[in-house]
Amino acid sequence: MPVEIRELQITTTVQEGGNTSSSSPAPAAGNDDMIAKCVEQVLEILKEKTER
Repeated sequence: MPVEIRELQITTTVQEGGNTSSSSPAPAAGNDDMIAKCVEQVLEILKEKTER
């Protein structure tokens, strides 16, 4: 019998000024663009789910 996961909870902690020695951070403008695209995609998915 297959197991169905109905809810997945992921918890994380973000610290300001954390470890940046592994690579240089992306420019702030690039981050804003990426965040805007992600938000747009999430809103589209939510809209599709409510239409069903």
